[in-house]
Amino acid sequence: MTDRAGTAETSGTAAGAGVATDEGRGGPGAWSVWCLWLLAGLLAARQAAEALRLPVDERLALPPEGHILGGSPFAALLIEPLTAVPTAQVGAVWAFGTLLALVALGVLAARGLPEAQRAWATPVAISLLLIVLPVRDTFTLARPGLLAVLFALAGWLLAARAYEGARAYGGARAYEGARGRRAVGGRQVAGGVALGLAAATQPTLLLFAALLWLMGRRGGAFTMVGAFAAAYALGWAATRGGGVAWEAAPDALSNQSLHGALLRLGLEGPGGTALFVALAVAVCALALRRATRYAADGQPLLAAAIIGCAALAATPEAWQHQQVWILFALAGRAGRRTADRPMWPVFVVLALALEGTALVPRLESLAVIGENIPLIAALLTACAMRFLSRDSALWSHPVRAGLASRPNLLLELLLIRVGYWAYSWVRSYARGDRETAEAHGHQILDIQRFLHIDIEHGLNQLVAETRWLADAMDLYYATFHFAVPLTILGWLLIRHPADYRWARRWLALTTLFGLVGFWLYPLAPPRLMPGLGYIDTANGPQDLNDPRYGALTGITNPYAAMPSLHVGWSLWCALVLWRTAPYRWLRWAGFAYPLLTTVVIMGTANHYLLDAAGGAAVVAAGWAASMAVHRALTTMSALPAHAPAPAHKPPTPRPTAGLPS
Repeated sequence: MTDRAGTAETSGTAAGAGVATDEGRGGPGAWSVWCLWLLAGLLAARQAAEALRLPVDERLALPPEGHILGGSPFAALLIEPLTAVPTAQVGAVWAFGTLLALVALGVLAARGLPEAQRAWATPVAISLLLIVLPVRDTFTLARPGLLAVLFALAGWLLAARAYEGARAYGGARAYEGARGRRAVGGRQVAGGVALGLAAATQPTLLLFAALLWLMGRRGGAFTMVGAFAAAYALGWAATRGGGVAWEAAPDALSNQSLHGALLRLGLEGPGGTALFVALAVAVCALALRRATRYAADGQPLLAAAIIGCAALAATPEAWQHQQVWILFALAGRAGRRTADRPMWPVFVVLALALEGTALVPRLESLAVIGENIPLIAALLTACAMRFLSRDSALWSHPVRAGLASRPNLLLELLLIRVGYWAYSWVRSYARGDRETAEAHGHQILDIQRFLHIDIEHGLNQLVAETRWLADAMDLYYATFHFAVPLTILGWLLIRHPADYRWARRWLALTTLFGLVGFWLYPLAPPRLMPGLGYIDTANGPQDLNDPRYGALTGITNPYAAMPSLHVGWSLWCALVLWRTAPYRWLRWAGFAYPLLTTVVIMGTANHYLLDAAGGAAVVAAGWAASMAVHRALTTMSALPAHAPAPAHKPPTPRPTAGLPS
C-alpha cells in the first residue's frame, strides 16, 4: 500500500518470515492463496475428525468441582454454560467452538500485518495455529484460554487502530474532525473492554493496561482496568469465588512459566518465590519498553506478542494456550542477511510444533533446555530478540546472501538436530513384522550365495573369537557413524561454506532415500536371523524369541538394515573429501573409511554385503537429486531482481497528533 507521501509499503513473508518482496509481487498469486486455504481447511477437518473420533466420554475433560488455583472466577463463568450441554454433544460443541476461535485468531493476526500480506497470511496463520501443540491439546480440555487470547488480540488491535489512525494499517485516511474523534473514542472503549475481559480471564494480561499507559493512552488504560474489575467481580459473584481447576502439578512441563521452570529446577519455598517475583518484574519491565517501541513503529502484532510472552513468563501457573503468543512473534523480522531471516520463524514453529526432545538431544545435561523450549522462545521474544524497525533499510531489503555465503550457524544446528530426530522417528516407525523381515533376510542370503559373495558368516565368526577386535569394531560402529560426518560438515561450514551447502543437501537426500528403503524393505540383519549361527558381538548370542540386544536396538528399528547408512554416510565422507580436501594423500585416504566401515558392519553381524551396495546406491541417488536442486537454485539466483534496493527507505509518517488520550 502507499501512504499520502507516496511511500510504498512493501510486503514480507507469512507472519514476518523475513523474505521481502516488492509491491508489485506482494506474495503468492491467487492460486497459491487458494492452495493455502485448502491446506487450512484440511488441517481443520483433520483436527475436528481426530477430536470426534474419541469415545463420547473422552472428547472433553471438564474441570472437576473445587476451588483449585489455575484460573480466575471469570474464566470459570465462561465455561459454565458447557455444563448444560448434554454429554453426547458437549465434545462436538467444544471442538467446533474451538475451531471458530482459531479461525478468528488467524484473521485477527493477519489484520495486524500490512494490507498486502493479509490475503495469504490469514490461511497461513490458521494453519500454524492448527499444528502447534498448545492448540491441539485444547480440543479435549475445557479451558477458556483461547478466548483470553482472542479478547486480548482483538482489543489491542482495536486500540492500536484507534490511536494510530487508519493510515498505518491500510485504511484510506487518518481520523479528522469531530466525527473521527467519536470513531476513535468508540474503538478506544471497545478495545479497552475487550482487553479487560481478557485480563479477567488471565490476570497477567493487565500488562496491556501498562502498555496503553506508557503510550500516553490513559483513557484506554482506565477503560481496560474498569472492565477487568467489573468482569472479575461478576465472575466472583456468579461462582462464589470459584475458579477453573488446575489438573496438573505446578512443576509439570505444561507450565511454561518462570515459576514452573524454577520448580522443575528444585527452587521451592520463599526463596524460589522471591526469585520468581524478581525475574517476572524484570521481564515485564523490559517487555513493556520493547512493546512500546514496536507499537510506535507500526508493528501492533509484534507488540502484542511481546506483552503476551511476558505475561506467559510471569504467570505463576501458565496454561498451554498462552504459548500461542509466541506464534504471533513471527510478525517480527530479524536478521541482516537473507540467510539469517529464516532462523527466527523456523525456531518458533519448531518450538511449538514439536516436543523439546526433538530440538535438543536427550542428554541429562541438556534436559533443562529441552523441558523449557517454549519458555525460552517466550523470553527471547519479550526481552532479547532484536527485531527490525520498519524504518530500517534492511526491513524489505536484507543483505543478499548468495549460494557461496556462509549459512546461519544456529539455523544449521537446529535443522541438523531436527533432521536427525525425524530420521530416528521414521526409522523407528518403518517397521515390518518379524516374519517378513526374516524372509527378506533369506532372500538377501540366497542372492549372495548365487553371486558367491556370502562372506558375512566367516568374518563374523573370526571377529567374535577375537575379543579385542570385536570391542574395537563395536566402538567403531557406535561412534564413527555420527562423529565423522558431523566433523566434516563443521569443517566445511567454517572453511568452505559454498561446498557446505551442496554437501549438506547431498547428505540429507541420501538419508531420505535410505529411509525410503527402510520403509519399503524391512530386513532382519544377520545377528537377528535365527538358526544361522551369527553372533551379536556387542550383546552376545541371542534367544530371538526373547532378545536382549541392547538399549540402542531396543529404541530404534532393528529391521532397518537395507540400505546400510553406515556405509552410505562413510562413502559420502570419502567423496566429499575427494572434492574438497587440500591434500592429495587425504583424498585417497578418505576411501579407506567406507571400506573399513563395510568390513565392520559385516564383522559385527549388523549388515549384509548387499546392504553396503544399497548404501552406495542411495549415495548415488542423493547426488543426482542434489545436483538437480543445485541447478534449480542456481537458475533462480541468476534471475534479475524486480527492482534495485534503495539506499535507504524513508520512514512512513504515522499520525498521532490530534487524537484523544
